[in-house]
Amino acid sequence: MATLNRKKPAEEIAEEIEENINEEDVPDIVSRQVIEWENVPILSTNSTLLDLAISGGRVYEGGIPACILAEVFGPAGSGKSALLAEVGGNAQKQGGDIMYLDPEARLDKEYARIYRIALNKKNYYRPEKVSEIFSMVNEWYEGNEARPLVALTDSLAALTTDLELDTGDKMGMRRAKEFSQGFRVNARMISNILWLCSNQEREGDNGAITPGGKAVPYYASLRIRIKQKRKVEVEKKLQSGVKVSKVIGIESECTITKSTVDDPYRIVPVYIVFGYGIDDIRANLQFLKDMKKTTSYVCPDGKSAVGMEQAINRVEENDLAAELKKETIMIWHEIEELFQANKNRRRDR
Repeated sequence: MATLNRKKPAEEIAEEIEENINEEDVPDIVSRQVIEWENVPILSTNSTLLDLAISGGRVYEGGIPACILAEVFGPAGSGKSALLAEVGGNAQKQGGDIMYLDPEARLDKEYARIYRIALNKKNYYRPEKVSEIFSMVNEWYEGNEARPLVALTDSLAALTTDLELDTGDKMGMRRAKEFSQGFRVNARMISNILWLCSNQEREGDNGAITPGGKAVPYYASLRIRIKQKRKVEVEKKLQSGVKVSKVIGIESECTITKSTVDDPYRIVPVYIVFGYGIDDIRANLQFLKDMKKTTSYVCPDGKSAVGMEQAINRVEENDLAAELKKETIMIWHEIEELFQANKNRRRDR
């Protein structure tokens, strides 16, 4: 391509660019991008509504494509680790390989068992510094032919640097610089894996912030903010007739704050039950009740249940979870179709 004269008027520069473009190359580049997306493994979070919020406009059931950097951030106790674990377990279920980086050193065998994650000396590490995670992921990635490949980091906020360990780094500037350099240098490698990270949300002088500077928000293709909305409490009755209650989990709210995967700013609930994980049946039952404006929970077999726990039991006992999920997806797409007019007009131009 000829060198462009930057002193020329904008109109002449535009004409010169058009003359020097090899038009035969353009369709080939575009088609390769489409093919790569179609061949990428898609991983479920085990939440139907969250999967759809992430990429339901491009993949019928939605999910996270295993070719991006993604960040889940939010306050403590909101369910960040649970989301990472669900995705990691599903990656292994698909025959893929995961690397679990645990800077906080909090993951235990029981937690891994709940989410059906198989960990060993080859895929579980406790890095201390930012520089270590990039070298570890690179070493794990090289020559690894498994698909999908998922690197889980829980969490970025726990990582430090040599400068911080030696003399201190109160503003975190060195850490931010190392994140920026690491993600920039490894951008092409990340396009072949899913690097799913959690991060804390803290209150700063200018509002809520995430540690690590602007590199993660900049390089991430997907950012999900998760915050606890309420505790899920269940009431039971003893044989004596006395009623007892217990908090069995939490309801959190997930907001897609950034996405190059699909439309951003979708907001969905996620229910996380202690010792169980993400409760997709509970979320789908509530979604369908809200969308249909029914006074009770209607199960896929047409039978109604007054309470949530009764409805969940009916779905589980009659193996109706798949039908419930199918109906949820259909209603979600029906809603999305209502907002497709503008996109269709664009395609017709």
